[in-house]
Amino acid sequence: VQLVESGGGLVQPGGSLRLSCAYTPSWSCMGWFRQAPGRGREEVARIIKYDRTTYADSVKGRFTISQDNAENIVYLQMNSLKPEDTAMYYCAAEPAGVYCTPWRAFTYWGQGTQVTVSS
Repeated sequence: VQLVESGGGLVQPGGSLRLSCAYTPSWSCMGWFRQAPGRGREEVARIIKYDRTTYADSVKGRFTISQDNAENIVYLQMNSLKPEDTAMYYCAAEPAGVYCTPWRAFTYWGQGTQVTVSS
């Protein structure tokens, strides 16, 4: 099992970033979480393969989670970024064959990628 995240960085308010998470061997659901200093971990978005996506209220309309099945990659497109989006972002996954729900806890986690929104 391997989760590889990429795409974080520094961006100005109103800007965009796209995070990528590559998972091997194959997945049934994946999610993006974030944690800012001094705050708890927050689920940002979740995708259940061939089924549905869910989003935190704080990012609805701005973030989009999507999948590239050919490459086993899940993306998080983040638009209209705000300073309060600044956090370490983590990718998480459940392996293929697991029954996923919008509430299932994730077993496998990446090491995180930093997103900083600042002028």
